[in-house]
Amino acid sequence: MENQTEHVCIICGQDKEEGIRILSQFICEACESEMVHTNAEEVRYRFFIHQMKQISEQVNV
Repeated sequence: MENQTEHVCIICGQDKEEGIRILSQFICEACESEMVHTNAEEVRYRFFIHQMKQISEQVNV
C-alpha cells in the first residue's frame, strides 16, 4: 500500500490520484494543466514558480 502523502500536490496541497512526479515531488493534473495555460504576466504564474522552487531546494539540500 502506498503512503498517501506521496500524492499530495506541491501546488494546491490536496491529495490527488493523477498527476506527474518530478524527483520526489507530486503535481496533480489540474495544477499541471493550469500552470501550462498560465501566461508569465499573470500573478498566478509567480505563485507557481514559488511552489516549484520546492523541487530545486530539495535537490540542493
